[in-house]
Amino acid sequence: MKVRVVCYEGYCAGETPRSFTMGERPLEVTSVLDRWRGEDHEYVKLDASDGNRYVLRYDRNADEWEIVLMQAPGRPPTRKDARKGS
Repeated sequence: MKVRVVCYEGYCAGETPRSFTMGERPLEVTSVLDRWRGEDHEYVKLDASDGNRYVLRYDRNADEWEIVLMQAPGRPPTRKDARKGS
């Protein structure tokens, strides 16, 4: 699922997500738990103001963010497959 992300931009663009919008629903990032780089993507694991945990992926070539994993408290993670439009 593609999302709009607002980032703190320090020494590089898109450095740290501060909030994101899922559909029409704005969510604040309450904590960044982890981040790592892939070959073409940046990943950020975070907690959001809705109480859920997310992994967001940033495609550096397309300049787009998407949710690749969402986990509600006490539930197993749910993967979002962007190729299937979920």
